Amino acid sequence: MASRRALLLVLFTALGSWSKLTWGNTKFLFAFGDSYTTVGFNISAGVDSPVPGFTSSNGPNWVQALGGRYNVTNTRVFDLASGGATIDAALVPPFLPTVLSIVDQVNQFQGILAPQPQGARWESSNSLFAFWIGINDIGNSFSWNNITHVEFYRTILKRLDTQLELLYTSGARSFLFLTVPPTNRSPLFLDQGPDVAHRMKNLITAYNNELTQSVNTFQKIHRDLDQVTIFDTQGIFNALLDNAKTLGFVNATGYCEAYENGTNGTTTQVKGCAPVSSYFWLNSLHPMFTVHDILAHALSTSLSS
Repeated sequence: MASRRALLLVLFTALGSWSKLTWGNTKFLFAFGDSYTTVGFNISAGVDSPVPGFTSSNGPNWVQALGGRYNVTNTRVFDLASGGATIDAALVPPFLPTVLSIVDQVNQFQGILAPQPQGARWESSNSLFAFWIGINDIGNSFSWNNITHVEFYRTILKRLDTQLELLYTSGARSFLFLTVPPTNRSPLFLDQGPDVAHRMKNLITAYNNELTQSVNTFQKIHRDLDQVTIFDTQGIFNALLDNAKTLGFVNATGYCEAYENGTNGTTTQVKGCAPVSSYFWLNSLHPMFTVHDILAHALSTSLSS
C-alpha cells in the first residue's frame, strides 16, 4: 500500500509540474513568414545582431507588438521572415530571387538556432514557432491557368509540412499558424474589379481550409505537441473593415500614395491626405501598424487561454 501511495505521489507530482505553453510562459518566439511579419532581421549575422525594425506597416508589426507591448515575460523574439516570401520558391517564385522562402528560413533556423547557441538557449517547453504565410503563394499563382488551385495548395502545404517536421525533429512542440487575411479587400484586388476580388476571396478560403486540415493532420501524427493554435485573421480584418468609419479609419478601400512607401513617423500628414495612421492600408496590400497592434492584442489573448 505504501509503495502504491508513493507511485501515485510521483505521478501527481509529474502531472502537476507540467503546464501547457501559454503566452505568459513563452520565453522564445520564432517567427516565419513574409512582408506582414518581417522586421528586417538577418539571423545569418548572428543571434545578437541588431534588429533594423523594417516593416510593411509603417510602424510596429504584429511580431513587434506581441513581443513588445503585449510581452509579459520578456520573451526573446527571433524573426526570420522575408518580405515577398512564399513557402517554397521552387513551387511559387517570389518577386525577387533574393527573397527567402519558408524553406530558406527554416534552413537558417536549423543551421543557426536549432543547436541552441549562446543567446538562444531555447527549449521545447518554452518556445513558440509562428507561421504567417500564404499571401504570396495565393497572389503569385492567382493568374496561373495550368493548375487546379486547390490541388496546388495541397502540394505547397505538403512542402510546409516537411518544414514543420524538421522543426519538430529539432525539438519544436508549440506552433502558431495565422490564416491568410482577406487581401481580396485590399486596394490591389478591389481596383481590379469585383470579379477578381470575388475570385481571390474564394481562393483564400480554399487555402485556409487546406491549411487547417494540414495542421490538424500534423497534430494527429505527433501526439506530444503542446500548444497548437490556428488563428483565423479573417474575423479581425473583416470586423475592422466592416466598421472602419466607426473605428476611426478614414479610408478602408484605398490609400494615400504619398504614404505608400512609408513615412518618417506614425503621425505624418501631407496636404490632401488624412494623417497616415488614419488609413487602414499603407499601400495596395499592406495594413497599417494600427491593424497589426489589434491583431497582436488578440493573439496574446488567444495564446493565454
